[in-house]
Amino acid sequence: MAGTIRIGIGGWTFEPWRGVFYPEGLTQKKELSYAAERLTSIEINGTYYSTFKPDSWRKWRDETPEGFVFSVKASRFCTNRKELAGAAESIEKFLGQGMTELGDKLGPINWQFMGTKKFDAEDFEGFLKLLPKERDGLKLRHALEVRNQSFDCPQFIDLAGKYGCAIVYGLDDEEPGWPLIDAATADFTYARLMSSREELAAGVTDSELDGFSAQTRAWAERGDVFAYFISGAKVRNPAAAMALIERVR
Repeated sequence: MAGTIRIGIGGWTFEPWRGVFYPEGLTQKKELSYAAERLTSIEINGTYYSTFKPDSWRKWRDETPEGFVFSVKASRFCTNRKELAGAAESIEKFLGQGMTELGDKLGPINWQFMGTKKFDAEDFEGFLKLLPKERDGLKLRHALEVRNQSFDCPQFIDLAGKYGCAIVYGLDDEEPGWPLIDAATADFTYARLMSSREELAAGVTDSELDGFSAQTRAWAERGDVFAYFISGAKVRNPAAAMALIERVR
């Protein structure tokens, strides 16, 4: 049975979206609910830089419709470090801030690594061992976003599969040096599509939408899919996400 496809954007607070994606006059406190009615997922990015109180997580849960799911970008203090295997304290602080208040709206956690971080099998496995499979009765799903070509190797893919972590499919037209790995290492796929262009009303061309739609459907044959239009021409990402939602339907 095919998995569930969820498509969205990164974050929901972005001034240039006002008057383009958000209607003129919409108050900022209503932006999340407006976005969540038109998209099926959002990657929370602010968690990369800051922690939030449980009340914030509950508020986000309550402002979004049933079936909507958030993914969460992990704290940079967990991943931007020389020794990944020593990240236990940072991981606990990140996971303990209250995100389980999202309940069944908690989707995957994206652990993003800088482009300068090279693959070290022993240290990276030490990091993967620190990632819990559940918290407060909720299953946790982990995605690994690597940006150094040294990770494009069978050993890394095998490690991700051993620990049931997805490898983020990070398509960025401006970063040809990043590895583009499409491997079934988990029961879900996590894609960050960073190729939108401002001169296009939908951010991408019709033929690109056809390609993304076909690829998303293929991913769904192996499990759930979380696909985000992110970075690129950020002002166009909501339009691109909504267009892809319609194509997939």
